[in-house]
Amino acid sequence: MNRREFQKLVAEAVAGIPDEFLDKLDNVEIVVEDEPNPEIVEALGYDPDEDTLFGLYQGVPLTQRDSRYGLVLPDKITIFQWPIEDHCESAERMIVEIRRTVIHEIAHHFGITDMRLKELGY
Repeated sequence: MNRREFQKLVAEAVAGIPDEFLDKLDNVEIVVEDEPNPEIVEALGYDPDEDTLFGLYQGVPLTQRDSRYGLVLPDKITIFQWPIEDHCESAERMIVEIRRTVIHEIAHHFGITDMRLKELGY
């Protein structure tokens, strides 16, 4: 799939998030990249032979912001195209995985941990 088509699927996944959450996406940029940088994968403690990173949230979650938060670069949510494409056997499965990844990374912006996301099925 070309980048433009993939970005459109990511944009559709973001547009599908309920407005009450979208309205609270404060100072966040959502981007698509080919694959994660190996240094980031290693820093996160992922084993590239066992784990696949589909997305990454980098920033200050809303739950950790206080009155000193300001004049900072936007938080960044990155969706990685190649790992998602490699994992999904069909376009339909890719749409599901993109949506799941977008929700997962936006949840981190709201301060929801990976452990809690696993409890919720993400």
